[in-house]
Amino acid sequence: MTRRLWDISPAVHAGSPVFPGDTAYAQRWTWTLSDSCPVNVSTLTLSPHIGAHADAPLHYAPGGAAVGVLDLEPYLGPCRVIHALGATPVVTWDHLAHAVDQLPPRVLVRTYRQHPGDAWDPTLAGLDPQTLERLADRGVRLVGIDTASIDPAYSKALSAHQVLRRRDLRVLENLVLQDVPEGDYELIALPLKLSTADASPVRAVLRSLT
Repeated sequence: MTRRLWDISPAVHAGSPVFPGDTAYAQRWTWTLSDSCPVNVSTLTLSPHIGAHADAPLHYAPGGAAVGVLDLEPYLGPCRVIHALGATPVVTWDHLAHAVDQLPPRVLVRTYRQHPGDAWDPTLAGLDPQTLERLADRGVRLVGIDTASIDPAYSKALSAHQVLRRRDLRVLENLVLQDVPEGDYELIALPLKLSTADASPVRAVLRSLT
């Protein structure tokens, strides 16, 4: 029996939103098919934080590891999708408490009823730092969210990111979870081996367990 796949990555293109001031996606053609050229080859310019992406410690910690040297194990394996619809400005433990028994090492949190797609959301919901601490206490190694950041967009302290640093957690941001029922899945969301980058886009998918 073929196990079902859910693609939880937004499309990436010139209209994809980025944090205000970050580098937008752009593509130009270096070569194009013609009588004298056998291939199309393009050049991409983009922020590594575009679309579904994995932040590396280098993003939020002085001297932190680049994304290309991170262990891949946290990005692949059993995970739980938990719905916290309408949580704002942060997802707290109370939003998750109904689904935290026997947690797998990866937890993905849905906050949107409908993912904003190509619109930047300045009111995005983050994750409460104490909630991250409690997830780490229960053995969670990776957290994911369907917003563009685990900290509210207005945050300067990036308190949730600092919990990632202290507890050595991995994170996925800007997932699309609106079509995924609550429950347990296999997560596959490997970052690129970018040796000096602070993040990497991922093609994140969930696969049913049976």
